Amino acid sequence: MADDTMPAVPSGRPYPTVPLRPMVVTADEAVARGRAFHEVMERRRTVRDFSPEPVPDGVVEWAVRTAATAPSGANVQPWRFVAVTDPERKRRLREAAETEEREFYGRRASAEWLRALEPLGTDWHKPFLERAPVVIVVFEVHKGPDSPRPYYTKESVGIAVGLLLASLHQAGLATLTHTPSPMRFLNDICERPPEERASYVIPVGYPAPDARVPDIRRKELTEILVRL
Repeated sequence: MADDTMPAVPSGRPYPTVPLRPMVVTADEAVARGRAFHEVMERRRTVRDFSPEPVPDGVVEWAVRTAATAPSGANVQPWRFVAVTDPERKRRLREAAETEEREFYGRRASAEWLRALEPLGTDWHKPFLERAPVVIVVFEVHKGPDSPRPYYTKESVGIAVGLLLASLHQAGLATLTHTPSPMRFLNDICERPPEERASYVIPVGYPAPDARVPDIRRKELTEILVRL
């Protein structure tokens, strides 16, 4: 993906720049910070059982601000975050999503896919879409009357969503990344124009007191890191 800090310009043509404000961190502190961040993030789990306890004012806003620091192709920033808290909209969202999910689990998913999902205990029922106090719907913004053509759209939005999840987890909140397909119903529920295409539905809130999660393992470093 192109570096968003260095836009392509004709040779010899000046473009505006500003001084970089790098973080100054010693080698020892760098390792300690990396370890501390990992210790926080390794406790992040996808949660399906939410408490109705409200999300504190400002937390979602700061998480979205953090997500928006993500790099993006040509710095177009092709994302829109819609925070849904209205109970009626959440009800409609759940009903439409469950309609698509019934079709997925009943007809579209392959036997192999269903076997892969089985240990996670998921099915077409999505009560968390109503119970979570906030549902963030993330849209990719494509070319439209008031938006430029984006580049590396899915990659850019994916990085932004990663930062969003990390920020919400740091604030003590639980999340789930839900991707019903197709998602066009979300444009109507969220009142978004056709050039915006939903890519993630993220319930946000505190986990229920009795919340449980699947007993899974994450791959060891030796399985995922290659040094050359």
